[in-house]
Amino acid sequence: MNKTELIAAVAERTGHTKHDTALLADALFTVIEESLIGGSEVKVPGFGKFAVKHREARVGKDPRTGEEKEFPAKRVAVFRPAKPLKDALNDCDPLHIA
Repeated sequence: MNKTELIAAVAERTGHTKHDTALLADALFTVIEESLIGGSEVKVPGFGKFAVKHREARVGKDPRTGEEKEFPAKRVAVFRPAKPLKDALNDCDPLHIA
C-alpha cells in the first residue's frame, strides 16, 4: 500500500474527503518526523513505537568487488510494534495476506 492508497482507504472509512485526509496524513507524518529529529519517541498504544537508534561506524565489503568500505556512524528511524499488533499479525491467516 502506498501513501495514495492509504489516504483513500482512511478517507473511505472516515467519510472525509481525500483532500482533508491527505492534509491530516501530511501533518501526522511531519509531527512524527519532527519528534524523531528532536530526539523524542512517538508511542501509539496498541500499535507501536517510533524511535531513533544510533548506528556505530563500521567497515564493510562491497559484495561485487570485495573491496573494503567505511560506513560512517548515523542515526536511523526504527519502528517497534506493540504486543497487540504482533499478536494480530501472528493470528491472521497467512493465505489472505496481500
